[in-house]
Amino acid sequence: MMKALFREEGASLRIELLEGPEVAGFIEEHAQILDSSFDKVEMSDIMRARLRESDYIFSGIKTFHELNEAFPSLLDGNGNRKPFNQFLNDVQAIDSTYNKAYLSAEYNHAQAAAEMAAKWEDYEEDGDEYNLQYRTAGDDKVRPEHAALHGVTLPMSDPFWDEYYPPNGWNCRCTVVQVLKDKYPATDRAEALRRGQEALAKDTKGIFRFNPGKQGNAFPDYNPYTLSKCKTCTRKLNLAKGLPGNELCEACLYVRACSNERAFYPDIEQGKRLMISSRADLKDLEQNIATARKVLAAFPDSSMSIRRHYKDGRKNPEYTIDGIVADRKGIRSYKGITAGFRDGLEKGCQALVFDLDQHMGKYPLPSHKLANKIQGREQDFKTGRMERCYIVYRGAVTLITKDDFVFGDRDATVARIEGRLKKIRDRKPSLN
Repeated sequence: MMKALFREEGASLRIELLEGPEVAGFIEEHAQILDSSFDKVEMSDIMRARLRESDYIFSGIKTFHELNEAFPSLLDGNGNRKPFNQFLNDVQAIDSTYNKAYLSAEYNHAQAAAEMAAKWEDYEEDGDEYNLQYRTAGDDKVRPEHAALHGVTLPMSDPFWDEYYPPNGWNCRCTVVQVLKDKYPATDRAEALRRGQEALAKDTKGIFRFNPGKQGNAFPDYNPYTLSKCKTCTRKLNLAKGLPGNELCEACLYVRACSNERAFYPDIEQGKRLMISSRADLKDLEQNIATARKVLAAFPDSSMSIRRHYKDGRKNPEYTIDGIVADRKGIRSYKGITAGFRDGLEKGCQALVFDLDQHMGKYPLPSHKLANKIQGREQDFKTGRMERCYIVYRGAVTLITKDDFVFGDRDATVARIEGRLKKIRDRKPSLN
């Protein structure tokens, strides 16, 4: 990485250096070290992918700081470029600080956060059937401030756990366990908050006030290498508006773009043909996966991904199919075709998947009425605004494209589309 930095010209560090093979390789190796801390921790695929993504982003932003700290060492006191060996020798202290002293604590934190995230996943299955109780390691190494939280007992749904769930500091060994409600009644909430404030009194920046299980992060968005505003950023450079020339925001976007591969995991049935975002919408994930598997079974040359879900009011198409943005529509009748097209086009989709199995699978397929509704979108296909329309019915799938339209001849188009629909209607495969 220092060889790549040594080749840099100019008076300031180019953020594009983060995309170069040497720096990207360094970030990946650093992230893999953090990943290795939870290799043997049992958790879901989606949680593991989320933590790995978090490790990469943390490693990338940390590397950006390391490069910035090393960059001035390229020149000597007279402003002349140093020989490489002299430059490398001068930055050894930076390497020792970032990749030995800091990394040791960061590794321990990633391990603790992963273990607590895995526990949170397990606890979610029971919800508030049990209370959760905060416990320290119980030895003479426990920090007095963390000892203040020992024994705090509250339901899992209590917002207290959003801020005071472990780890609550570097090298924190605290944990949370499930306990019986009748044996361990809930702590008075005001008392719990008072003890929480006491425990995190030294965390004046609020870095450790996060829940790795709920957020799916090994490291919080606000950490020693980022800004407090990063807690609310939507990754659209909106922070840069209030921070003129803020290179950290731009570097963050570069790093997040490079983390995409880590942000997805393969489907257990379709493998890499169906890649699932670790930040997909969990509410619809099961249905989205089931429908995607049907599409891929019908079209073996295609590949799909289930996209990231955003929580900032943006439209959220569910899929990418062969590189085309697509949305799944679980319509309740043939009348939903028109609204489905309008909504999909508004979201910028060029493909739609009408999942009739969700609400219409147990009823006879209204093939003629569906064909008429789809024909009514002729202009969308003619102009190229829409490229594909998949219809899923009782496990079977058909694809309607521009080639199925006889432009200007409504009856001929309806007949063609209806013919495709009748094929999946008559096939009647199992919903399973």
